[in-house]
Amino acid sequence: MNRLEEKTIKSDHIFSGRVISLQVDEVELPNGKTSKREIIKHPGAVAILPITNDGKIVMVEQFRKALERTLVEIPAGKLEKGENPLECARRELEEETGYVCEKLDWLISFYTSPGFADEIVHLYVATGLSKKEDAAQLDEDEFVNIVELFLAEAIQYVEEKKIYDAKTAYAVQYLQLKESIK
Repeated sequence: MNRLEEKTIKSDHIFSGRVISLQVDEVELPNGKTSKREIIKHPGAVAILPITNDGKIVMVEQFRKALERTLVEIPAGKLEKGENPLECARRELEEETGYVCEKLDWLISFYTSPGFADEIVHLYVATGLSKKEDAAQLDEDEFVNIVELFLAEAIQYVEEKKIYDAKTAYAVQYLQLKESIK
């Protein structure tokens, strides 16, 4: 066994929901002792950094029940079983914003909270945007306002904690860094 690896002794499935499942694993630690690990399983997600032809970032404002507040975020959504992340990104962009794109480039994939969850987010940059008249509709339990911000406005939203989630903060910082090296 790797000197850092934990060996699973037993895994108890606790809960399965629409988006996540929870399991509690009993593990053998590298020093031979045992411990418990609460693990959230998630199918993965995509996030899209849509940039209009005039340089605005297309975002969505929505209420987040876990935080009991509204946030401004880049569009994102859960991968369906077996779904290609690139196709999911196209679908979510259209569903949440009404935009379609000419170009969709993968930027990075990252784990959101590896201490207790296996969720991975695949981040794409969408350019060549155009508004679709008959765009796909939001999910029936999804309510959003479209917000379009220039980079300076997005940075201000981060400072004001209107943008307060990791994927969106990462996307804004990516654009800020890209602008600084031009």
